[in-house]
Amino acid sequence: MTDKDKKNISNGIKIIYEDENILAINKPSGLVVHSDGKTKEATLADWVLKNYPETEDVGEPLVLSTGEIIKRPGIVHRLDRETSGILLIAKNQKTFLFLKEQFQKRTIKKSYRAFVYGEMKNDDGIIDRPIGRSNKDFRMWSAQRGARGQMRTAVTEYNVLERSNGFSFVEVNPKTGRTHQIRVHFKAINHPIVSDSLYAPKREKGLGFDRLALHSYSIEFSLPNGKEMKLEAELPEDFLRALKNLNISIRG
Repeated sequence: MTDKDKKNISNGIKIIYEDENILAINKPSGLVVHSDGKTKEATLADWVLKNYPETEDVGEPLVLSTGEIIKRPGIVHRLDRETSGILLIAKNQKTFLFLKEQFQKRTIKKSYRAFVYGEMKNDDGIIDRPIGRSNKDFRMWSAQRGARGQMRTAVTEYNVLERSNGFSFVEVNPKTGRTHQIRVHFKAINHPIVSDSLYAPKREKGLGFDRLALHSYSIEFSLPNGKEMKLEAELPEDFLRALKNLNISIRG
């Protein structure tokens, strides 16, 4: 990783909250959370190690089939490369395990904001569709007929915040944490996420987005001292521009 790469990462990451145990950051779109062993691009994990070297052995490393070990310093959960928004990082192993347990018990509440194609008919709803592997592309998952492998329970709640000009701006609250869950579920109900090149490749990119129109907006969790926290990551510039283009006033 070059010095320029390091500088670009540092310029794009904003710290939302920090104490002696935990760090919450606003991840910019385009930044990979940790290496997959195949590419050498700069990652969020690199930034964490540079700024918080004491976290090097915190968490659970990823062991690849080649035997290579990928450090994931304090990273309890992840976001896709193109998804922006709030992400938690534990500064010590005790806090990592404390947060991991909340994720496993599904007591942590995450809320996203997204633009989807089409003006959704219902104001709110629950997408309760198990997810398996796509039979078309190894990179993809599916909640539709023909999915292969183990089908895992997946539940997503949503509320439509606004509709305009053939698009909907939605609040999305996943109740489970499957890979690509939000993207897969909205594709399954024929309202894929705007500018999703993997799950809606034939759709024209809309609203000025050149990346997936999905943002991790807020997270609610408990600190080791028992304090209940709710943190929010402000909407990025491309979201604000899209809202303005649709003449939508921001309501969160």
